[in-house]
Amino acid sequence: MTTLKIHNLETAPEASKPLIEKSQKAYGMIPGLHGVLAGAPKIFEAYQTLHELFVNTSFNEEELTVVWQTINVEHACHYCVPAHTGIAKMMKVDDAVTEALRNETPLADAKLEALRNMTLTIVRNRGHVSQEDLNAFYAAGYGEQQVLEIILGLSQKVISNYTNHIANTPVDAPFQGFAWSK
Repeated sequence: MTTLKIHNLETAPEASKPLIEKSQKAYGMIPGLHGVLAGAPKIFEAYQTLHELFVNTSFNEEELTVVWQTINVEHACHYCVPAHTGIAKMMKVDDAVTEALRNETPLADAKLEALRNMTLTIVRNRGHVSQEDLNAFYAAGYGEQQVLEIILGLSQKVISNYTNHIANTPVDAPFQGFAWSK
C-alpha cells in the first residue's frame, strides 16, 4: 500500500499555505485530497483552478455530478466516489442519479445518460471518439462546447483520482457513510 503525506497549515510548503487556507474556508475543513496536493503547490493550484473552471461551465449540478462520478467510478477512486456522493447531496442532486452512477446502471434521464456515455467514451478511448459518438451526443441536446467541457472535468479528475490512488487518501469523516468500492 502506498501513501503520501497529508499536509495541514503547519506542515504544508509555504506556497501551499494560502491554498490550504482557501480550502479550510470553503469547506470548513481541509479535505484529505487537498492536504496531499499541498505537497506540490503547483498541482494544488492547478486542481483548485480546474475545479473552479469546471463548476462554472454550461453544466448544471446534475450534469457536473454525472461527469465527475462517471470518471470517479471508471477510475475506481475510493476517495472521490464517496466525496462526490456527499457533494451531490449538498447540491440537491436526485439520489437516483447518484445511485445509478455509483452502481453503473443506466440513468433514467436520456440526456444525462448520453452525457455519461460520452464521458465514458472519452475516458475509455483516451479522447478517440467517432463521429457517430459525437452525433449521438449532439442528438441528446449537447454540443461541441460540452465535449470540450467534459475534457476539462476529466483534467480535474485525473489529478484527484490518480493522486488518491497513489496516496491511498483516507475518506474524510463527512463522507465515510458513502463508502464505495468497484
